[in-house]
Amino acid sequence: MMPGSMDRAAEWLETRPGELCTIRVDAADTNGVYSFVEILSNSGDGTPLHTHQNEDEHIIVLEGTVRIACGDKVFDAGAGKVLTLPRKVPHAWGNRSNARLRIAVVAFPGGCEEALRIARGGAVDLPSLAARFGISLIGPTPF
Repeated sequence: MMPGSMDRAAEWLETRPGELCTIRVDAADTNGVYSFVEILSNSGDGTPLHTHQNEDEHIIVLEGTVRIACGDKVFDAGAGKVLTLPRKVPHAWGNRSNARLRIAVVAFPGGCEEALRIARGGAVDLPSLAARFGISLIGPTPF
């Protein structure tokens, strides 16, 4: 096992109402190559439409069904599916089912997971925080 976050007990962060996440592997443990975050999402939860300047996101659906907006497409993906959300392409994800959603998100390269630690617990200037990590907020969840 690598040193660092993989051998620590999981710390679950509430990044917004309806969403918990834990950083399973942070970029510091991989020399910035990637990060790995697990997310639990309640029905109705969703990210705003946004782009990443620096990283591609790979979503592995572990449980439930995720709704994805990527570019001009909107679609659902169930457990076992693996999806790539490319950098610089507007995207969002959300849970529009009545069941809990559990996903794993691998960011390549890593680093943006630090925003999750900062965002936990509520009142932050989300546009400034996003900009600090090369993320552009475009609008609300589009579905």
